[in-house]
Amino acid sequence: MEWNKLISDKRFGLEHYHDPKKNATRTDFRRDYDRLVFSSPFRRLQNKTQVFPLPGSIFVHNRLTHSMEVACVGKSLADNIAQALRERYASESWVGELSHLGDIVAAACLAHDLGNPPFGHSGEKAIGTYFSEGAGSTLRDRLSVNEWSDFINFEGNANAFRILTHQFNGRREGGFAMTYSTLASVVKYPYESVLAGSKGKFGFFCSETDSYLRVAEELGLKRISADGAPLRYARHPLVYIVEAADDICYEVMDLEDAHKLRIITTAEVTELLLAFFEPPRRDRIVENMLRVDDPNEQVAYLRSCVIGALVGRCAECFLENESRILSGDFQGSLLKNISGTESEAYAQCNELSMQKIYCASDVVDIELAGNRIITFLLEKLVDAVTRPELNYSKLLLSQVPRQYDVSAPTLYGRLQAVVDHVSAMTDVYALNLYRKLNGSTLPAV
Repeated sequence: MEWNKLISDKRFGLEHYHDPKKNATRTDFRRDYDRLVFSSPFRRLQNKTQVFPLPGSIFVHNRLTHSMEVACVGKSLADNIAQALRERYASESWVGELSHLGDIVAAACLAHDLGNPPFGHSGEKAIGTYFSEGAGSTLRDRLSVNEWSDFINFEGNANAFRILTHQFNGRREGGFAMTYSTLASVVKYPYESVLAGSKGKFGFFCSETDSYLRVAEELGLKRISADGAPLRYARHPLVYIVEAADDICYEVMDLEDAHKLRIITTAEVTELLLAFFEPPRRDRIVENMLRVDDPNEQVAYLRSCVIGALVGRCAECFLENESRILSGDFQGSLLKNISGTESEAYAQCNELSMQKIYCASDVVDIELAGNRIITFLLEKLVDAVTRPELNYSKLLLSQVPRQYDVSAPTLYGRLQAVVDHVSAMTDVYALNLYRKLNGSTLPAV
């Protein structure tokens, strides 16, 4: 793969308007970022669970604040890499295009969780298991292998690509009409759902296969699969940067949130975060940390130091492995390819998170409630689109937003409309609809 082709400001669905010679103070990649910030799907992330239940008296991260922080870290990481690449390719005529890497990555980071359903990752699991284990399993023989695989492996990242590219009812062609480079940088798992494997990860639904092929061909992404086999591509190089920013933020910020919620102690989180540094830098960090008495401020300072250290190491890893990344031969994430003190400390953080954070009672409670709510909503809506002639079905479907095609000519299309609707809901909207359909709340009562 080649940088001069991987960086393209051509807009998906608006190719006929493309003018590569136009001169503007705001680049198309920056427009991608701004377009996302002002969009409804992005705003809805403020009421979608990240890990912990959404705020009571203590404000913790939601999907929106997480995405904004990932964008900040991603841009810093990409800018560091771009500066080194500009020196490496100084003699090339296209070297100036590398200055756009920060804006492309920042936009992709904002969009990376756009397709996640309510109630965190348990929401993804609830959708998949409704079809694989629940009432939806009866539909298996009415769908193709690829269509069925899309539903049982439902993946928020693939859903983000659909939201960005699909023409929903009443909307414009090309969805968000994002640049090709930003779209490719969002797709972490560039292959079909039949290749999802035990982890259930993939990059695009059947309905978006042609869209991804357009993006891949335009940017010269390397195809790994043989002709006739399920599609698999090498990642766009910037995906590694988006992924690293996401991994850094969720691990470090989950620790900070857990500390504020008193799931882990100040001593525990301090020990974990200081483990990222060797003396004498560790001694200097401790000295600076102790200049404030507030434990939350101390942890916030340590968190900023750790993020800076990991950004530096991931940038080094990317630059050292650039040729392998461009050839599609690089394996694993950037964080998994660093070694030494930072790698060991990150592994310790992950281990504690598994032991104390992700199994905390509040976290499990929201997963249990979310699973029940999403399963119930899917049962009602799927029954309605499979039996639309019933009176209850007509009443229920009349309340579905017009952009979702619940009257699509194929069962696959109608089921996608249901999943589109449910996955777009906020936690509060899903809970309120659940209560209404159960009859536990009524208008004006």
